[in-house]
Amino acid sequence: MSHHLDSPLARQDIRLDITDLYLFRGEVGTVFAINVCHSIFGPIPSPGYHPEGMYEFKIDLDGDAVEDITYRITFDERDTNGKQRFVLGRIAGAEATDPHASGVVVAEGVTGDEVKTKTGLRIWAGKAGDPFWIEPDVLHAVGHAFQDGTTIDLSKWDAAQAKNLFAGHTVYSIVLEVPDKEILNGTAGDNHLIGVWAVASLATDAGGWRSINRVGLPMIHPLFTQFNEDLGNNLNAGQPADDFKTHGELVIKSIANTVGAYGTADDPRAYAETVAHRFCPNILPYTVGTPAVFGFAEWNGRSLTDNAPDVMFTIAANTPIRLGIGRESVASKPSKKFPYVPAAI
Repeated sequence: MSHHLDSPLARQDIRLDITDLYLFRGEVGTVFAINVCHSIFGPIPSPGYHPEGMYEFKIDLDGDAVEDITYRITFDERDTNGKQRFVLGRIAGAEATDPHASGVVVAEGVTGDEVKTKTGLRIWAGKAGDPFWIEPDVLHAVGHAFQDGTTIDLSKWDAAQAKNLFAGHTVYSIVLEVPDKEILNGTAGDNHLIGVWAVASLATDAGGWRSINRVGLPMIHPLFTQFNEDLGNNLNAGQPADDFKTHGELVIKSIANTVGAYGTADDPRAYAETVAHRFCPNILPYTVGTPAVFGFAEWNGRSLTDNAPDVMFTIAANTPIRLGIGRESVASKPSKKFPYVPAAI
């Protein structure tokens, strides 16, 4: 899993469980996409998006791990046809951090229908196929290794029998494509590097908002929280700017112990510190206007077909880790046309 069912709070209402964040160049601008409400959870009475929740794309323009722009999507209850009306708002400047800020309404629509504004912004929300793939035996072995400080034990695993746990499953996507000038307006010079994360929050009885799920880089939870569920809740609740201060030492120890078990670094802790600073703050970097690639050489956004598990597992372990499957294992393929996500089958 990238972020699938990653914490007790997220599992309480699967509509607020963000499984993945994608960030890439689209047909006319920069694409921000998240998936929620994964079918692997099983039947739920009212699938789709939580009518008392909000879904946000956070954009940092200056590298301080604090959002400068927030795109916020809220949904109504499902109607008799299973459709949900939604509102997209944009909050910029100091108010971008405020969950109560009203911002400016950019678009309104209904799930299943593409909405396009006069500026060229597009948004779509609806049921889709899951473009992500994971091999369950490798996934669980990785979780044990980083929890226990051991090498990843795949001695009983047959790569020839590798399977995609999520093949044929569905999600509910939110896909937002924003013209580049709307993101970069006001930024200095030629620096088009942004940092992005997504948050799903739930309204509280006291009138506030509780962060249920937060995602930036893929695979952080599979590495560190499979067998530490309190950490899963804490990672989802915090702010990116606090990640290293709050969780850095735990991440360092976990990586150092596994790398030390492999013997692939003369100084496992020094290696772990370097990686921990890449993982924290938990933000996905992207240079606007460029092709996305989430690879070994660089992290620049994340396309719908990037092999995030192999990349993140290998970097954390400092030794090659392979799932034995790739994008060929996805039952429904992404499209090069908006809204890009695979069709639900």
